[in-house]
Amino acid sequence: MTRKERYERVIEWFSETMPSPKTELEYDTPFHLLLAVILSAQCTDKRVNMITPALFEAYPDPHSLAKAKEEEVHSFIKSVTFPNNKTRHLIRAAQILVEEFNGVMPSDIDNLMKLPGVGRKTANVMLAVVWNKSAMAVDTHVFRVSNRLGLTTNSKTPLSTEKTLVKHIPEGIVATAHHWLILHGRYVCKARTPDCENCGLTAVCKTFNSNRPAKQKTAKKAKKSSKKA
Repeated sequence: MTRKERYERVIEWFSETMPSPKTELEYDTPFHLLLAVILSAQCTDKRVNMITPALFEAYPDPHSLAKAKEEEVHSFIKSVTFPNNKTRHLIRAAQILVEEFNGVMPSDIDNLMKLPGVGRKTANVMLAVVWNKSAMAVDTHVFRVSNRLGLTTNSKTPLSTEKTLVKHIPEGIVATAHHWLILHGRYVCKARTPDCENCGLTAVCKTFNSNRPAKQKTAKKAKKSSKKA
């Protein structure tokens, strides 16, 4: 199977089974999505969604958060991972939004990455989710699923994965594909125990098919042993 064929079949399957994917982070404004994405680093979306309603109510815009004290913000987010660092990132990001962007969220990757706590992945999430731009945010799920399926070939870094995916996925659906890969990795193609039995992509999955001969050989040996017994 050529890489082009693999991409076509993967895209076709996702289009049929997951036509309207979206982020599982709950938010009401681009600013609040930014806070949620910063908080979600090495933390589950479920945990973030538990603490953000109160945080969003207390700080509805960059101006209110920019004036907040660290102990106040920390009290809202203390149950997430690395709350001390994230407290500082949230406040400083709000301050920069006020000082440099008049409280308006920038819509380009370079300016987004000026904000504390915002790396390339977070910036791409904002571009894809808020502005539906052809941005591919590569987290651990996207990185793993892309390599397992064979969409990327022995990709060593998130950036190389991002470039390969953007190159081969039609521009108009890159933002959607971002959600496909994340959700598939989160619920099916999990890190330790991929649920291959309930995956509709095994026919095109490079990892599954490369391991199948070994599995078949093991199964045949087991069958012979049972006959002898």
